[in-house]
Amino acid sequence: MGTALPPIRLAGDVVIETPVVLAPMSGVTDLPFRRLARELGTGLVVSEMIASTAMIRENRQSLKMAEVAKEMEGFGAPSSVQLAGCDPAVMADAARLVVDRGAAVVDINFGCPVKKVAVGQSAGSALMRDEQRAAAILEATVRAVPVPVTLKMRMGWDHQSLNAPRLARIAQECGIRLVTIHGRTRQQLYTGTADWDFIARVKDAVAIPVIANGDIVTVEGAAEALRRSGADGVMVGRGCYGRPWFPAQVAAFLREGVRLPDPSLAVERDILLRHFDAILVHHGEHVGVRMARKHVAWYSRGLPGSAEFRARVNALETRPAVLDAIARFYVPLIESGAERGAERGAERGAERGAGGQAARDGLPMAA
Repeated sequence: MGTALPPIRLAGDVVIETPVVLAPMSGVTDLPFRRLARELGTGLVVSEMIASTAMIRENRQSLKMAEVAKEMEGFGAPSSVQLAGCDPAVMADAARLVVDRGAAVVDINFGCPVKKVAVGQSAGSALMRDEQRAAAILEATVRAVPVPVTLKMRMGWDHQSLNAPRLARIAQECGIRLVTIHGRTRQQLYTGTADWDFIARVKDAVAIPVIANGDIVTVEGAAEALRRSGADGVMVGRGCYGRPWFPAQVAAFLREGVRLPDPSLAVERDILLRHFDAILVHHGEHVGVRMARKHVAWYSRGLPGSAEFRARVNALETRPAVLDAIARFYVPLIESGAERGAERGAERGAERGAGGQAARDGLPMAA
């Protein structure tokens, strides 16, 4: 039996019909990935985290990361852009810019634990240690734009300062319309396991919707996170690596108790090919091929010969070479009726609490 998982209305015409959200992930959730994930059934997608100072300088890379105008064309979903920064005025200006460029929702990052952001720039999760400045940023951003503003944060800086419930109340008073909680502290980075029970304390503290985040890599995990947190929805991150259809599977399981199967290998290959070409169109062939390598590797996990295939693809530099490698890998598997082995399933189960290793391996992670 599934959970109701009703839609979340952020404003009059801004509705998250299915509260299963794709987490913002640096180097992963670019426009091609967001568009694909939404096409496959994700309720809300969020851009990669963008530095507010770079945005107001109209840095070319930041403008590309914030691109949303055609992102949801034909899918009727709101588009959200996430901003990070420590200056209220700069954050307000950046919010105006992204709304001018098509964002229907502005998300503020108080969760990024990366040293460069949290220590070097006093942004991201560092703002959980300065509630006065945090409130100023929230208030300035809300006042600056006519669209809903949301917030993503952690439980606190460390286990001695678990102030997310209090900061969520401050956010609500400032006009924030939804808050997402990653069930770890900043000091944990991605080690240990996400504390879904703690998120319930935030849910109890506010009237605005709360989204649970952290270690949601299986449909069963999503259901357990929702049960233990009492949250209004879930945000999924690395569980989508090579599986842009995973949020739709989560939604079906939560709402109807239905386990949607993974796509067939033929369909998976076709999704991969569309994703690959979209990356190249968006970033250009030279940069795009290199950016696409990790995605190609993630799609192939658990298939026979995938390790050798990944090694081969990582040495390729051109579109024709990668397309040839994909065909040589997938076609024999499809024709032989091969099935994915236990590797992917085992990895998914092990990933609950494996974030520390992922961080050490340099994998992109959600804030």
